[in-house]
Amino acid sequence: MRAESGAALRNRIVELANETLTAPLQPDEHESWGLGPGHAQTAEEIMDVIDKGNYGGSRTGRFWTLDPIDGTKGFLRGEQYAVCLALIVDSRVELGVIGCPNLPTSSSSPDERGCVFVAVRNQGAYQLPLSASSPTLPIKLTIPTFSQDTLNLLESVEKAHAKLSFNERVAEVLGVKRAPTRMDSQAKYGALVRGDGGVYLRMPTGTGYREKIWDHAPGAVLVEEAGGVITDSRGQPLDFGLGRTLGENFGVVAAGKEVHSRVLEAVKKAKEEGN
Repeated sequence: MRAESGAALRNRIVELANETLTAPLQPDEHESWGLGPGHAQTAEEIMDVIDKGNYGGSRTGRFWTLDPIDGTKGFLRGEQYAVCLALIVDSRVELGVIGCPNLPTSSSSPDERGCVFVAVRNQGAYQLPLSASSPTLPIKLTIPTFSQDTLNLLESVEKAHAKLSFNERVAEVLGVKRAPTRMDSQAKYGALVRGDGGVYLRMPTGTGYREKIWDHAPGAVLVEEAGGVITDSRGQPLDFGLGRTLGENFGVVAAGKEVHSRVLEAVKKAKEEGN
C-alpha cells in the first residue's frame, strides 16, 4: 500500500482509521490513549502500525493477535462470524475478546442478537451485550455439566475446514444422540462456554494443515476461564509460542472437564479405526 499503485486503498484506509481515532470519546475511553478530536494520524504513521502485523510471533514477549473477520463465508452468508482479539505474553494467552454480531444473546432470546465474550487470565469469563444501548451487567460464564441426552458437538460449517465425517464417528463412540450445531468462526467458543453445545471438536482435513494462532487464542482462554479444558486431539496443550501457527498441534478439542477426557478417548478410537 506504500507504492503509488496502492494510493487509492491507502487513502481510504487512512480516512477510515482517522474517522475512528478522532471520534468523540466514549465512556471509559481516555485521551491519553491517542483517541479523540485532534488525534489524527498521518498516512505514514498508520502504515507503520499496519506493518507491525508482519511480526512472526515468539516464545517470549508480548503481542496481540487480531482476526477482524473470523468466518468470512459466514459473514457473507449473513450468518455467524466473529471479531477476535487476544493478548499473548510469553506464549500464554492472557486476554481474549470475541465479538459475535449475529449470535443470539441466549438460546431463549433468538431474536436478540449481538454478544461480546471476554476472558482475562485468573479473572473469569463473561458475556456482555454488543449493543451499547443495552446496559446489562456482564454474565459470568461457567461451562455446564451435560447429561448423555443433552451432549452435542459444536463444529464448523465448511467441510474444507474440518473433517466432519470423523466428527460423526466420534459422536457415535460417545453415544451422542443430538445433532451437531454447526456455525462458522470462534462464535463456537462462545456457544460452548455458555452451554449451547457440550464439545467443540475441530479435526483438520489433512495432516499438513497447521492451525493459526488467531483462530484459537481468544477461544482458548475463554474456555479455560469458564472452567473447561482445551487441547489438541492428542491431549497436548495448544502452543502459542511457535509463531503464527500452532505448530505440530493437531486438531482442537474443547469441553468441560468431566467430558474432555471422554472425547479424547473417542477421538483415539476413531483414529484407530482409520476414520
